[in-house]
Amino acid sequence: MDSCRGILVTVSASVRRMTAVAAVSAAAVGAVALPASAADHHPGRHHRDAVYISSVRYDAPGRDDRSNRDLNREWVDVTNNSRRPVNLSGWTLADRDGHTYTFHHYRLAGRATVRVHTGYGHDSRSDVFQDRNRSVWDRSDTATLRNDHGRFVDDASWGRDHRGDRDHRDRDHRGDRDHRDRDHRGER
Repeated sequence: MDSCRGILVTVSASVRRMTAVAAVSAAAVGAVALPASAADHHPGRHHRDAVYISSVRYDAPGRDDRSNRDLNREWVDVTNNSRRPVNLSGWTLADRDGHTYTFHHYRLAGRATVRVHTGYGHDSRSDVFQDRNRSVWDRSDTATLRNDHGRFVDDASWGRDHRGDRDHRDRDHRGDRDHRDRDHRGER
């Protein structure tokens, strides 16, 4: 009977290893197919979390001229996938170096996305601006979202330090898709 148990454990361990290899292979293919990848989430996580970082564009396309236009082509999308609005006032979005943006008087509607741009601009329901003169998001970085009590909500990592152990499916990695075209509008 003990030998049967050992076989079951061995088969189970083999199945786990094959599943892990398949998951790593799928993640590697996803990373290659989406070169400007931003961080990713644990499988199934978006079904439970109301607010999360849905995409990141850390390197604006074209020549880097440090203009306001160039800075505003660097952004992080924060999405509310619940039906109810979420008050983001006091919530923060920060990089690894401690550059922090704080949401002020902002209410994100249900099933909506807000794009947090790096440069200067006029805040609207779908776009807010950090009002910075320099780029925030490095080629290898982590964006961390915290609520108004400083509690971790979500993060997104990319670049050479990123382990690649998360699910790539729900990301707009290159930032080419415009979320606003899908009627994702926040409310103030």
